[in-house]
This record gives sequence, structure tokens and C-alpha cells, in this order.
Amino acid sequence: TKLILLDSLLQEKMALARGKIIKAGNEEPDEIEKQISQALLDLEVNSDLKAQLRELHITAAKEVDCSGGKKAIVIFVPVPQLKLFQKIQTRLVRELEKKFSGKHVVFIAQRRILPKPTRKANKLKQKRPRSRTLQAVHNSILDDLVYPAEIVGKRIRIRLDGSRLFKVHLDKTQQTNIEHKIDTFSNVYKKLTGKEVNFEFPEAYL
Repeated sequence: TKLILLDSLLQEKMALARGKIIKAGNEEPDEIEKQISQALLDLEVNSDLKAQLRELHITAAKEVDCSGGKKAIVIFVPVPQLKLFQKIQTRLVRELEKKFSGKHVVFIAQRRILPKPTRKANKLKQKRPRSRTLQAVHNSILDDLVYPAEIVGKRIRIRLDGSRLFKVHLDKTQQTNIEHKIDTFSNVYKKLTGKEVNFEFPEAYL
């Protein structure tokens, strides 16, 4: 009877953890996604974040290789829930990084890029929202990545071989909080968009 009880408790716990991730098409979460779901459930049950986390779920998670053999965890959340996640993000990141041996954790909204409509499709369908264009989605990923820091400026450097390097200027007041993560941000951004980006903290703009 004890074994049956333990088994049913374990199944219930797994079902609850499963509720913290809702993937498109009801796909089965992979191992890292299950671990993140379980960690979020543990925080919901055992911390004062219960009220905030109860209504929230993630849509996906992946590990990204970073420089120096390190790994980062990228957690994707539904766009309508992004602001709610950001309210507790600093605390969530701290707790999850402790749990996952110091791997950097970033939260990004799961956005869909809509392809440029062809002339034929243009007549039939409604106009593509600007927020769904490639450039808009890539810009939003940058904003999500560096939160709570703000982007105060951007530059594009064209190299001799024609490749582009994006230079992103961040709010200098956040330098001590996120400077140790800018390599991670660059690696994650390159993985998600294929674009190279450098982050800098210039002196305040006049």
C-alpha cells in the first residue's frame, strides 16, 4: 500500500510539473524542460513566489553552449505572460541559477516570425503585423535577453568581408548586475538569430 501511495504521489507530482510547461502541439517535453518545470513547481510550492507562479507556465527550454565550455539555459514563455515573469525575473533567475549549478538563465518570449507576404497572398490575407517581422522579433529578443537592463543605443559595424557586427549599448547603471553575463547574451543571441552582437556600457549619453 505504501508503494502504491508513493507511486501515485510521484505521478501526481510529475503531472503538476508537466502543468508548468505547455508546448505547441502538446509535444512531450525533453529532459531539460522537465527539469525546469519541476524547478518552477518546487519554487511555487516552497517559496513566497506561489501566488505569482501559480498562473504562469513556460513553452520551451533549451541549453545553449557558451564560450569557455559553459552552458546557458534559455526559457521561453508565452508573450502574454512575459510582463508577469519579468516582475519576478530577478528572483527567479537567482533561484534557478542556484539550482542548475550556476548556469546562466535567461527568459525570452516565444514569438513567431511571419514570412514576408507574396503579392498573391497580400490580396487574400490581412496585413502582417509589424511585431511579427524578422527585424521586430530579433529586436524583441534583444530586449528580453538583457532585462532588467535597458538598451540605450545600437550601432552596426560592417566588416571588410561584408559581415555585420551589431553593437548594443546598455544602461550603465546596470553594469555591475549584468556585465558578467554579456558573453552569454551574445552566444544566446547568435544561436537564436544567427547574428553577432557585442554589448557595451558607454558613459551616459548627454
